Amino acid sequence: MGAEPVHVLFVDDDDALREITTIQLGGAGFRVTACGGGAEAIAAFEAERADVVLTDLKMPGVDGMQVLRAIRRLDDEVPVLVLTAFGSVDTAVAAMQAGAYDYITKPVARDALVLKLRRAAQHRRVLRENRSLRSQVEASGSRPMLVVSDAMNRLMDQVRRVAGSDLPVLLSGESGSGKELVARELHRLSDRSKGPFVAVNCAAIPAELLEAELFGHTRGAFTGAQRAREGRFRAANGGTLLLDEIGDLPIELQPKLLRVLQERAVEPVGAERPIPVDVRIIAATHRELGAELQSGGFREDLYYRLAVLPLRVPPLRERRAAIVPLFELFLNAQARAAGRVLTLSVEAADALRRRRWPGNVRQLENCARRVALLAAGPEVAVDDLPVAEEVAEPEAGQGTVLRVRLDSEPWELSMPKGGLPLPDLERRLVEEAIRIHGGNKSAAARYLGVPRHVLLYRIEKYGITSWDQD
Repeated sequence: MGAEPVHVLFVDDDDALREITTIQLGGAGFRVTACGGGAEAIAAFEAERADVVLTDLKMPGVDGMQVLRAIRRLDDEVPVLVLTAFGSVDTAVAAMQAGAYDYITKPVARDALVLKLRRAAQHRRVLRENRSLRSQVEASGSRPMLVVSDAMNRLMDQVRRVAGSDLPVLLSGESGSGKELVARELHRLSDRSKGPFVAVNCAAIPAELLEAELFGHTRGAFTGAQRAREGRFRAANGGTLLLDEIGDLPIELQPKLLRVLQERAVEPVGAERPIPVDVRIIAATHRELGAELQSGGFREDLYYRLAVLPLRVPPLRERRAAIVPLFELFLNAQARAAGRVLTLSVEAADALRRRRWPGNVRQLENCARRVALLAAGPEVAVDDLPVAEEVAEPEAGQGTVLRVRLDSEPWELSMPKGGLPLPDLERRLVEEAIRIHGGNKSAAARYLGVPRHVLLYRIEKYGITSWDQD
């Protein structure tokens, strides 16, 4: 089933204009409630909240400004657009100052009206998602686990199914995609949720110290060991241990980790006997461990011990519905800390969705923090966003970047060391073709040399939702 049509409450005392506009909006896919006066409109809104309100300003009795104020009192998130006669811009400005979302001058151009109503509805959806997200964060007290895309819904269904098991989980996904958040959600939903959640980044600790960090050490086990240390495994006893960036675990430590998984006991450095531990293991990696097996960089027996329940965390480009709600969450948090109140314009939101975000959620968060400090006014405009980031160069040893030109436009394609799935490449080609043609699907189909229905099938297949033109 498709999404519910946008519900527009339309108020105008001109019978002819009201009738023809209602027909036009219905033909454009809106559900319209039409009212001939302000008092009737307010009563209709109290009975059923609309997604967007469109009201004439000059009406006998209860006029458009009174309708605007009444809607603002009933629901301050519903966008209200006002109709005003040509040349009466001062009246429209007064309405904007009173809280109107936008204004439209008469005579009304159908295409312009439809576009503004769709933008207003999109703004309303973003506000709802942001409010829901803030509630989730306040309830959990942690960084958000946003689930508004098909890709994340599928992942969270898997998370819920495996959370109750004690079997190891292997999370794979690009850097910055949120693997630790998924690990924390696995812990929260498990029977171990009252126990500790301990995370250790195997790539951030020098190899010579990692064994003691993981398994602990006795006093005097090596130079500088003036006190005994229990290690991360024992710290996580009764709970969950996240071994982040497991692909960077030194090869000489891999047999020792395998032994811990088999025997459910750790042997601290310098100890004479192993110590039992009760820990659920979650491993995470941005590497393609299958390729590491072939090169000898990762033990096959350890891989199959860790990958009992493999889960893939999708990159941000596969969950574009989350981009704006996450950005606004990060933006608002930083803005509050700086004593500011910021909102995101529809145009800026569209620009954010079109970007590729190779650094995923981490890059999005950094961008939001920067904008919160440097935005010129209370509404974030496109010009306030940093220049669209180029595709980041891969880290050493992770792959190359293929640079090509499409119709004289430079285009970059990351070629990761572990491989590039063909569907990912096809999806990016479709997105780029639509982007450079401003959302026009017919033009994008001609550009790609395929029939329009083939392009629409690909858009549906890959869940590309950033464009709604043509």
